[in-house]
Amino acid sequence: MRRFLVSLVANAIALWLTTLIVSGGIHLDSYDSGVLPSILTLLLVALIFGVVNGILGSIIRVVAFPLYILTLGLLALIVNGLLLMLVSWLSTTIFGFGLVVDGFWWAVLGALVMAILSAIIGAILRPLARSRRDR
Repeated sequence: MRRFLVSLVANAIALWLTTLIVSGGIHLDSYDSGVLPSILTLLLVALIFGVVNGILGSIIRVVAFPLYILTLGLLALIVNGLLLMLVSWLSTTIFGFGLVVDGFWWAVLGALVMAILSAIIGAILRPLARSRRDR
């Protein structure tokens, strides 16, 4: 459970920083004004992103593995951009608020920035995810 929460918080922080860095094409529509609604919206969108990336992203990676090799991994940027657009569509359609992506290339850029930030934040927060049995 601890790993899940740390992963959720890491994705939420990476998503928040991504919206700050790529502010021209990706932003967050919170359900209300204020800090707490923004944090809850970030956590909800990070949860949706984790589920979509975990289920659909894994299936796509397995099926498209030969294309990943053929394109030397560049296809991953396109797939992650499409997954980010799917998360944007799901969050705004189902809840009426959430992540807003202005276009495909903004989604690809946002996915690239988010992947880099998630790796850095995950490396920093990884020691928090260890349980007492792992130590």
